[in-house]
Amino acid sequence: MEPLVDIVIEDDRWEAFGLEALATDAVRAAFAELGLAEAGFTLCLMGCDDARILELNGDFRGKAKPTNVLSWPSEERGAAEGEAPDLPEPGEVDDPESLGDIAISYDTCAAEAAEAGKPMADHVSHLIVHGLLHLLGYDHIRAADGDLMEATEVRILARLGLSDPY
Repeated sequence: MEPLVDIVIEDDRWEAFGLEALATDAVRAAFAELGLAEAGFTLCLMGCDDARILELNGDFRGKAKPTNVLSWPSEERGAAEGEAPDLPEPGEVDDPESLGDIAISYDTCAAEAAEAGKPMADHVSHLIVHGLLHLLGYDHIRAADGDLMEATEVRILARLGLSDPY
């Protein structure tokens, strides 16, 4: 059986930080909240630095600046404004459905956590959940969608024992 979260480490600080365990816990909490079966899905999370995420943000979003997290869903999953997207069907245990890819920058996460006065692990957990929700079709472009996504994030983070980041 493939791992729930396939981790690619491009910055060794993520290895020392324990990104894999944190990501697995965050994804499991999200799946539990949303009623998704772990065995039927997989996703890839890349832990990188600001230089790499700057390159990705420029290539894929046309923004010439680093960011905290980026996500690339395996397929577009839209929804009516303010409604949860249809969740994907799980694959087989030995051939799980790929949800897509997430990249997260150590430098930006560390700076944001320090600025907010919160543990980096809490902030990273939030950003992994945020990125995962994008993979599942949640968005925050329209106000009603943003409200739904934020409320979903807060419920998932509560499962992890983390307070409302908003």
